[in-house]
Amino acid sequence: QTDASKISKSNSPYVSLGMCFLSRPTLSFSLNLNPETELKRYFGARAVQGDQRPRQRNRQYHRSTWMTSPKDSWPRFSRPGISMTLLQSKDGIQFFTFEHGRDYQQVQFKFLDAVESMDPNNIVALLQLNPYHIDSLLQLSDVCRIQEDQEMARDLIERAMYSFECAFHPLFSLTSGTSRLDYLRPENRAFYLALYKHMMFLEKRGCPRTALEYCKLILSLDPDSDPLCMLLLIDFLTLRSREYQSLLHLFLLQEHRNLSQLPNFAFSTALCHFHLSQQEDVDPEESDKERHKADQLLQNALIMFPGVLIPLLDLCTVQPDPTVTSHAFFGPKSQIGQPPALAELTALYVGRTHTLWREAAVMLWLEESVKEVLRRVDAKDPLVEDCQNKRKQRYQSAPRNIHRHVLLSEIKEATSSLPLEVTSQPVMGFDPLPPLDSVMSHTAEDDMEVARAGQELNQEVNRLMVAMRDMLANIRFQEPPREDNPYRDEEEWD
Repeated sequence: QTDASKISKSNSPYVSLGMCFLSRPTLSFSLNLNPETELKRYFGARAVQGDQRPRQRNRQYHRSTWMTSPKDSWPRFSRPGISMTLLQSKDGIQFFTFEHGRDYQQVQFKFLDAVESMDPNNIVALLQLNPYHIDSLLQLSDVCRIQEDQEMARDLIERAMYSFECAFHPLFSLTSGTSRLDYLRPENRAFYLALYKHMMFLEKRGCPRTALEYCKLILSLDPDSDPLCMLLLIDFLTLRSREYQSLLHLFLLQEHRNLSQLPNFAFSTALCHFHLSQQEDVDPEESDKERHKADQLLQNALIMFPGVLIPLLDLCTVQPDPTVTSHAFFGPKSQIGQPPALAELTALYVGRTHTLWREAAVMLWLEESVKEVLRRVDAKDPLVEDCQNKRKQRYQSAPRNIHRHVLLSEIKEATSSLPLEVTSQPVMGFDPLPPLDSVMSHTAEDDMEVARAGQELNQEVNRLMVAMRDMLANIRFQEPPREDNPYRDEEEWD
């Protein structure tokens, strides 16, 4: 479990989350994992399905799955050597793990050799022989995304997810909120990463509601440790989905976890109340109540996290009033004086959510709140000093899962705030910042084989990491000649 003591002395948001907010009726949750359901709401079923119907008649047989729809353009599926085992059931919770067969392990070693070669064509060649090898699919997707071939990048992730889903244990459930996968086990991490990458593609396609369901799914797999820090993202997706009551419900249910220690929750809950106050179907008394709550929460957020304001206005291309920039509370000292972990969290929040603050009514509300905060600061409101002391005591260094989340986010404002111990080491895209206490789960016989091969690999791990960085930089690769591209989806990228 993540040690959150560095970011807060007690009741960290990264202690146990519980499952009460993750439970969903099976049918509803499953339908929401399909982006076509959301697209049909926006554009109508005919617009979404029109170009798919002719292809259905010639579709080869595929197993029915929840997360992805297999494509005729994909290579014929054969099990790549991944399985899932039920480790134990305890208090209504089932603990599972993925396992790699001996042949799959050999392909994994070939993948590491391909990475070390610094030539993406070697990964392409490996995929032609092993078209459902997970890490190859994830790594080549990253290369395609950097090369701005979004369609192929998305298709490769979907193929990886299909391969995983075909390996599910019969008792493993995407919808119950009671199935767990330990991130400490290396075989499970690629599933987390595939879900995360798929979720981000959905958000960029304009399917925030479906992306939110995947966010909840990832969180449900290990809610105690939250290895990919979905709590730093769930508020953004909830606001994008306009599910304001849902976020406030989560915040209230987990109030004892001190989610308000996270800048994203402090500001996003205020934004939720503001939007609720603006809804046309709310009676005036309720609207005033919501607006008062929004004002109170936003002022408290600005007092607790003053370093958010100026970077937020900069990204919104808004010139702040001179009385704000010249005031010591919001001036340069508010950024320079932030503890390291808080600077990282602040940069992440601003870089991710600044678009939510550009709306004219929201910006006017923010301006009014800033003026009131400065009045309270000048009047020596005791909350100001209290928050200053809390900032000094907390946020000195962030746990490893927050660094991992920042790396995956690729938000430049946040990655530039990462500490030296993270930025000074190369990061493998297929396993970013692996836990320091990983749990090996092969059988004893497999362990002996892995150990023998691992002795040679460990001697070159630093060189392999450098090779991964160089390979990602070398984005121009040439595909082997073939009649058609088995990876390409016929549908256009939205």
